Amino acid sequence: MSALKATGPKRSQPSEFRRPWLGVWGAIFVCCWGGNQFSPLLLMYEERAHYSSVVVNALLATYVFGLIPALLVTGSMSDRHGRKVWMLVGVASTLLGSALLACGTFGVILLAAGRLFSGVGVGVAMAVGVSWLIELSSAPSDPHATSGSGARRSSVVFGFGSATGALVAGSFAQWGPSPEVLPFVIHILATLPFLWIVTRVPETDQAGGVRTSLWRQLRIPGVGHKRFIRVVVIAAPWLFASASIGYGYLPTQVDAGSFGLIFATTASIITLGTSSLVQPFARSIHSRNSARGLIVAVSVIGAGLGVVTLSLALQSIAMALIASLVLGVGIGIGQTSGLLEVQRIAGPGELAALNGAFYALAYSGFLVPVAIAALAIHVSAVTVLCTIVTLAAVTCLLLMMSSRRYLAVSQ
Repeated sequence: MSALKATGPKRSQPSEFRRPWLGVWGAIFVCCWGGNQFSPLLLMYEERAHYSSVVVNALLATYVFGLIPALLVTGSMSDRHGRKVWMLVGVASTLLGSALLACGTFGVILLAAGRLFSGVGVGVAMAVGVSWLIELSSAPSDPHATSGSGARRSSVVFGFGSATGALVAGSFAQWGPSPEVLPFVIHILATLPFLWIVTRVPETDQAGGVRTSLWRQLRIPGVGHKRFIRVVVIAAPWLFASASIGYGYLPTQVDAGSFGLIFATTASIITLGTSSLVQPFARSIHSRNSARGLIVAVSVIGAGLGVVTLSLALQSIAMALIASLVLGVGIGIGQTSGLLEVQRIAGPGELAALNGAFYALAYSGFLVPVAIAALAIHVSAVTVLCTIVTLAAVTCLLLMMSSRRYLAVSQ
């Protein structure tokens, strides 16, 4: 009997998918969806809840205060204790965020809390999920993947997830019933299955729970690398500063009449969709011998912000949509090149932590529209935007100065 048991057919392992990276890709997708479904609703909250421009842009930026700590803490912790449990925290946080946003009609505090938890979900997705996705996009998990597959897949999922959030929420805001509630309910229903799916994806981290002080676990040696300081730190904030200006701030300032909400939604979709579509080409722009990818990205973003300035000055919807397209190209190139830089700099066991640091810098750009809205009370928004375009040009010059320096990982 024991021999029959030994030679009998083996049961398939239910804990692993044939393409395990798809499970993580989907989890990141719903977290990014949750993080960006609020953006096209800014105009709705201004018009129906009568919140000021400063308040709605502050709500847009509030999730940065959940996102950045999540990026910095969960990335380091997952490098030492595994990806799965922290990704589950991210999915649960994005569910709680949408539940609170659905209750936002009861007050701005609930909206702020919802944005905060949505930020935690995105933070975990971008630090832990992206690192897990990169690891699963290589042998032996994916023998057909190339060296850049992980970075490309992670950039694509961010764009498509965020664009889906904007599309669903914006469409309900323009045409659907209960736009303050239903978009968030739909997101909750789409996200719930991933509480199970994530548990079935194989773990990749091999650290096994390093026993050391919390401070040592949170340290990220790679952030002290000269190339990270002189190249990545300078370029990263422009990625989402431009996004938040293009599809967050600008649609609330250009008069689109009764089509304001669909205009905001279209701007979001164009920006984020374009950033995903350029991913297959963005890797060819990146160079290991210079900072060419990030230089091109910031240059294109600067040009896009120039078009944003013109569209605001002329109150032109067409120019605003062109600006969204240009910004999307720059963001897509910058995300891919930034992640490839991080992959090269990261030491053993710190990929998620350094990814978290990169995205924390990038997402800090979401604070820029709040500053613009506050300054615009005293100075024209066009003047502020012209100053930002000038700063983008200065950033390009700084990147060029560091382009071929600090290339060695040992520096």
